[in-house]
Amino acid sequence: MKRSHGILALGALVLLTIATTVRAELKLAPLFVDGAVLQRERPVAVWGWADPGQAVTVAFHDRSASATTDAKGRWQATISAMPAHSDGGVMTVSAGNETLTIKDVLVGEVWMCSGQSNMQWTVKQSVNAEQEIASANFPLIRHYRVPQVHATEPADTFKPGKWVTATPTTVGTFSGVAYFFAREIHRELNVPVGLINTSWGGKMIEVFMGADALAAHPAEFKKIFDRWEQEQGEVPKKLEEYKAKLAAYEAAPDKSPKPSDPQWVVDQHRPSCVYNGLVAPCIPYSMRGIIWYQGEHNISRPSEYPLQFTTMITDWRQKFGQPDMPFYFCQLSSFDAPLDKTREGYAQLREAQLKSASLENTGMAVTFDVGTPANVHPPDKQTVGSRLARVAKAKTYNLGVEWSGPAMQSATRVKDGVRLSFEHADGLMLRNSASFEVAGADGKFKPAEASVVGSDVLLAFASPSDVKSVRYAWANAPTATLFNGEGLPASPFRYTLAD
Repeated sequence: MKRSHGILALGALVLLTIATTVRAELKLAPLFVDGAVLQRERPVAVWGWADPGQAVTVAFHDRSASATTDAKGRWQATISAMPAHSDGGVMTVSAGNETLTIKDVLVGEVWMCSGQSNMQWTVKQSVNAEQEIASANFPLIRHYRVPQVHATEPADTFKPGKWVTATPTTVGTFSGVAYFFAREIHRELNVPVGLINTSWGGKMIEVFMGADALAAHPAEFKKIFDRWEQEQGEVPKKLEEYKAKLAAYEAAPDKSPKPSDPQWVVDQHRPSCVYNGLVAPCIPYSMRGIIWYQGEHNISRPSEYPLQFTTMITDWRQKFGQPDMPFYFCQLSSFDAPLDKTREGYAQLREAQLKSASLENTGMAVTFDVGTPANVHPPDKQTVGSRLARVAKAKTYNLGVEWSGPAMQSATRVKDGVRLSFEHADGLMLRNSASFEVAGADGKFKPAEASVVGSDVLLAFASPSDVKSVRYAWANAPTATLFNGEGLPASPFRYTLAD
C-alpha cells in the first residue's frame, strides 16, 4: 500500500513538473500574416502573445522593436515610421528559442472599410463585374476579410484569415466600394493599399458602437438598450412559431424557406456585438483612416443618428490612438423603401449624415444620383468608391481635387425670389429644376422653378415673403438635378428661412 502511494505521489510530481514547464506558443495577432500591408509614415504596432514576462523582438527591413509580455502573456512592440515599400519584405518575431516569419509584407496605405450591406457588397455583384474582374491585376492592393462573429465582450483575436491580392481569380469577393476606392488611391499614389473589411450586412449603427461609446451618453442611448431588451422579451413567443416553421422546412426543404432562430436574430442586434467581434480585435493596427457605408437600418430613427454616428467615430479614433483619423462615409443612395410609411425616412437619414459631416476630419460622398430606387443595393459601386477616393485625395493626401458637390450655405429672400448660395459650386449646373420645392406658412410644399445665377440658385417668386421653407431632393428616391462642373451632385437638404 505504501509503495503504491509512493508511485502515485511520484506520478503527480512528474505531471506537475510537466505542467509548470509547458511554454505558451509565440503567436501574432491574426492581421500579421503573409502578404500583410502595414501603414507607411506612422509608427506600426505589432502585437501577440507568449509566456508572461518573456522578451519579444520584432524586426522588419532596417527597423526593430522589443517588448516584454504582461501577466496575461500579451506583448506589443512598435516599429518606427517607414516609407512605402512595394517589394515584399520579411518580418521576424522572436521570443526565446522561437521565431515566426511573415513573408511578402508591404508598406503603404491601410484603410478599414466598415458598415452594413452596401459596404459588404462585392465586386462580382457590382455593375460590369465581368470586365472589372478580368482587369484586376493589382498585386499591391490587398484585402483582409475579418470573420463575421459577434461577441458580447471585446474580443482580443479572431480566427486567422488571409491578406488576399487583387487578381482576376480573387477580386470578385472583395468589397466593391472598398476595392474601387483602393484602386484609385493606388493609381494616384503608386503605393500599396491594404483594406481591412469589418462590414456586416443588415446591421444598425449601435452594433458597431463599443460599450464606452454607448456609455458616453447614457440618457440619450438608453433607448437603444430598451429596444434590444424588448426584442429579448419577445423571443419565447417567437420560438414556438419558429419551431413550427422549422418542422415545415425540414419536411419539405425545397418548398419552404429556412426560418431563422429568433434568439440568433436578437443576438445579432445586441448593442456593440459587431464592434466587439470584428473591430476591437483589430485595435491598435496602424492605418490611415476608415471608409464607411451604413444607415439603411436606422432610417426609422433618423433623429438619433447624428449623436450615435459622431460618438462612434470619436470612440473608434480614440481606441485606435488616432484622435484625428480620417473618417469618410457614403450618404445613403436612392431607394423607394416601400415599408417606410413616412416616405421620408431616407431623406431624414441623409440629413442626419450631412449633420455628422461637420465633425473634424470627416467627409461625405453623395451617392443618391447613382442609386436604383427598386434595389437597396445599387450595383454602381465604382462611382461610390471613386467619390470616396476623391474625398481622401483632397482631405488626406492634399492633391487639390474637388471632393464635394454643391453644398448649400444659406437662403435669402431677394426681389425676384429666393436665392440659395453654395460652396463647391464652380461650374454649377441644373439638369432640370424638378427637385426644388418651397412651402409657405401652411408647410405644404410645391415645385419651384429654379435657375443658376453664378454659384447661386434662384427660385423665382413674385412674392418671396410668402416662402418660409425650401428643400431639394427631399424624398426616399429623388432625382438629382444640381451638380458642379466636376459632375458631383449636391446633397439633399431642407432649409427654413428667417422671418
